[in-house]
Amino acid sequence: MRSSGSTPSPPSRPPIPLFVRFLEEDDPRRCTGHRLLQRGLVRRAAARREGRPAPIALDPFAPVPLCGRDRERAESAGFLVVDGSWNRLSARSRLSDDGESPGRRGSRRLPLLVATNPQHFGRWTQLTTAEALAAAVYLVGRPLEAERLLEGLRGGPAFLEINRARLDRFARAASRDEVTVAEREIFGAPSPAR
Repeated sequence: MRSSGSTPSPPSRPPIPLFVRFLEEDDPRRCTGHRLLQRGLVRRAAARREGRPAPIALDPFAPVPLCGRDRERAESAGFLVVDGSWNRLSARSRLSDDGESPGRRGSRRLPLLVATNPQHFGRWTQLTTAEALAAAVYLVGRPLEAERLLEGLRGGPAFLEINRARLDRFARAASRDEVTVAEREIFGAPSPAR
């Protein structure tokens, strides 16, 4: 019971909706997307219903990086990832908001981050589904949700430790241009084509 002089705690925000479209190209026992599904942290992506906003598709080839301007849309519509093999990714076309039609405007790429999963440790951008979703929610101001997504995964907590300074810097960037400037300053990376 609260005492009469205590301050009520602020209402908690619902978690950002997370969706995964599984291409079933990986071993389900090692697939972080399946592990998140089993833990009830993500939902299988279904066909988008008319009238509902499309989630932000995370596409490693999208020209537009995720930034602070995407927060409101992420909180209302969520994020969508396509879970597939990195070995087969180059053979597929770009992803989109609905995971099917390439070239849709709403997709975003994550800023440059280092993978810590055992298969791709130390490689830039080759993130697991869990790492990608954790980075996305972190970048829109939900670091505790990011930690929860990575709990119990090999290399999971290390992802935030190794990338924390970069994630914090990218999270402060309010625009696409600020993200690309931060990437150049942090990594000496060239600007992506617009």
